[in-house]
Amino acid sequence: MESDPVRCFALPLRDARCDQKVLGKFPQSSCFRDPSVTRADSIKAVFWIVSIGALLFLSAGTLDWASAWIFMAEFVIGGLAVTLWLAWRDPALLKERMGGPFQKGQAFWDKVFMAFIIVVWFGWLVLMALDAKRWNLSHMPEALKYAGAVLIPIGFFIVWLTFRENSFAAPVIKIQEERGQRVISTGPYRIVRHPMYAGGILYMIGIPLLLGSWLGLLVLPLILGALSVRIFLEEDVLRKGLPGYGDYAARVRYRLIPGVW
Repeated sequence: MESDPVRCFALPLRDARCDQKVLGKFPQSSCFRDPSVTRADSIKAVFWIVSIGALLFLSAGTLDWASAWIFMAEFVIGGLAVTLWLAWRDPALLKERMGGPFQKGQAFWDKVFMAFIIVVWFGWLVLMALDAKRWNLSHMPEALKYAGAVLIPIGFFIVWLTFRENSFAAPVIKIQEERGQRVISTGPYRIVRHPMYAGGILYMIGIPLLLGSWLGLLVLPLILGALSVRIFLEEDVLRKGLPGYGDYAARVRYRLIPGVW
């Protein structure tokens, strides 16, 4: 289980064809399609996108902000592509990821974390819009803006690889006994224990770079620090509640960055 600040859009997938090979690897993947779930999730996705755009441009006080439009384009294309992919290939995972930040069976401390990260996320977007556009405090070199524009889709891609491999990548911390959750050790999980967090970090570094906000970069350590605490607490839950996770953690030493941590 892992999460990212943008719910199903850092969002971050699998081949769920109804054959024995796939069913053996992903026993909880749905081999049927539920149009009502897909429509509901699509509505949530559109609402999320509109909310992010409105927050950015209202805080900036103008629509004349090329970097924000580029960010929104990447956000829309990446987010909708992954959401539609999940609706097609793994609707069970899509249902989990669109289930909201507070769910039954979720650890209390994780509910506190989710409340914190939601407030920080929206406040962070407002701060970057004020800093880069309304107040014109930051002057980011164009080369760094280009770098940010590249990091965002790379982050999306890593999250996509995670979803493709792990049908249990819920946005909240809980053991999914009803879905037969098991340890995933293939794909990007062979390299680090939390690949979706790794992709989400690249995504989050890219946002203030692209938007041109030094203040946004200064806030980033607060978010990353909170995420690091969550990783330790999450791993404690997994070691206690998910058979085999301790052995997996012993084999794959690094949490986020190969050779570092």
